[in-house]
Amino acid sequence: MITKPRRWKYTVQDADKHGNVRTYLRLPGRPKIRLREEPGTDAFEAEYRTALHAPVKPIKPVIGAVPPGSIDALCVAYFGSATFKRMDPRAQRVRRAILDKFRMTHGTKAAARLEPHHLLRIRDARAETPEGANSLLKALRAAFNAGVALRMVPSNPAAAVPYLPSANPEGIHAWSIEEVEQFEARHPIGTMARLALALLLYTGQRRSDVVLFGRQHLRDGTLTFTQQKNRARKPVRLMLPVIPDLAETIAATSSRGLTFLTSERGTAFTPDTFGNRFRAWCREAGLPQCSPHGLRKAAASRLAELGASPHQIMAVTGHTTLKEVDRYTRSATQKAMAESAMALMAGQEKSHPGAATPEWDENATQDVDSKGKKRWMVPRAGIEPATLRFSVACSTN
Repeated sequence: MITKPRRWKYTVQDADKHGNVRTYLRLPGRPKIRLREEPGTDAFEAEYRTALHAPVKPIKPVIGAVPPGSIDALCVAYFGSATFKRMDPRAQRVRRAILDKFRMTHGTKAAARLEPHHLLRIRDARAETPEGANSLLKALRAAFNAGVALRMVPSNPAAAVPYLPSANPEGIHAWSIEEVEQFEARHPIGTMARLALALLLYTGQRRSDVVLFGRQHLRDGTLTFTQQKNRARKPVRLMLPVIPDLAETIAATSSRGLTFLTSERGTAFTPDTFGNRFRAWCREAGLPQCSPHGLRKAAASRLAELGASPHQIMAVTGHTTLKEVDRYTRSATQKAMAESAMALMAGQEKSHPGAATPEWDENATQDVDSKGKKRWMVPRAGIEPATLRFSVACSTN
C-alpha cells in the first residue's frame, strides 16, 4: 500500500514485504529518491530540501546504442557538444525534452536524408501551437549545426525553414499602473508578495535573478550582481541603484535566510516555485493575466515613457541588443512620440497671427496635461534622471 504524506509535496511512503515503511521523493519525470530520516524531524526537512533541489544527473548515452548517422546519433552528439554543455541547466532540460520527443518518432531515420520540405510539413502540422513548432525548429537548428561541424551531415535543413508568426505578437502581458496599484492594495508593505513586486518592478530583472537577491548584494545603496541568463557564456554584470521605494519595502519585510524572498517555511525560492507562488498572489489580487516577467516589461516601458534612451534602458535591464529593448518598449515609445507630436499640433493651432497672450507666448515654456501627467513641450533647464517609479499611489498603499 502506498500513502502520500500531506505536508511534503512529491513524497510517498510504501511498505515492503516485511512491513517496513519507506519514504521516497518522487518528482515527475525523475527517478525516485529514498529519504532515510524520520518524517517530521529537522533532519528530514534538510534531507527533503536537498533532494528536492538536487540537480538532475544526465543519462550518459551508451556507445553503439544508436544507429550511426541517425537522428538519434545526431542528438547524442549535440548533447555532448560544448555548445549544449554551456547552456544553463534549465535550458538544457527544456532543449533535451524537445529533442527527445522528436526522437521518439524520427530517431532511427537518417539525419542526412532529412530535407527542408520534411520539416516544413512537421512545422505546419503544429500550426495551432506556433511557439511549440518554433521551439522544435530552434532545437533542430542547434543540433544540425553541431552535426555540420562534426561532419555528420552535409547541411542544416532546419535553417531553411522559417519560424511561424507568433500567435501572441505582443508577448507576455505588461502590467499597467492600475494593475500595480490593484496588487499593492491587496498585498501591503511588509508582506512577501509586496516585496516580490517591488524587487521585480524596481530592478527590471528576471525571476531567476530576483530569487537570489539578498543583503550580500547590497553595497552603498547599490545592488550588484551577475544575471543568471547566459551566465556561463556571456555574463552580464549590473550595478543598480536601489531607489527609496524599494529600500523602504526591503526594510519593512522580514526574511530568515540569505535571500530577501523566502517561502512560508523560511527557505529560498527556486525560479519555478517563485513563479507559481507569484501567480497565486496575482490571482488573490484579481490579476490572473499578470506574471513576474510582465513586470520586467512594465519597468522597461515605464523608463521609455519617462524619456530614457535605449542605452539607458539596456543599462537597467541588462539586454545586450537594441532589438530586444525595442521589442519591450515599442508601444511606450510610440505613445510618447504621439503625445509629443500632438502637443506640437496643439501649439500650432494656438499660434494664430496677432498679439501673443501670456498663455501662449512663443518664448514661454508650455506644458500639456495628458491624462493627469504633465509633459513639457520645451525641456526645462537640466536633465532629471529617469526612475522606475510608477506613481505616487504605488508607494503609499
